[in-house]
Amino acid sequence: MPLITADLARAARALAQVSLRVLAEHTGLDKTLLRDMERGRRAVTAEESELLRGALEDFGVEFLPVDEEAGVGYGVRQKFNPRTVKRLENWENEGGPVAEDDI
Repeated sequence: MPLITADLARAARALAQVSLRVLAEHTGLDKTLLRDMERGRRAVTAEESELLRGALEDFGVEFLPVDEEAGVGYGVRQKFNPRTVKRLENWENEGGPVAEDDI
């Protein structure tokens, strides 16, 4: 997988609607590093790129590869359509108190 670019990271985070703080906590990367990377001030290593890509995928973003035959560049989209996202949000808000569920 190619390294994630600044514009792709910004677009993916906006699509996922997560803050830099939440993304930093999820990846274990420094918030300042992520901000500088999104602004194009710093490149990321291959390891940092994979952590970032994995976290954004966990938040529901799908990375689209370049398709040279179709003349389409890279991009991002939501893994789920808005209707599915709404159902998932409702499921997450249902239920009783949090407890261990080991059987």
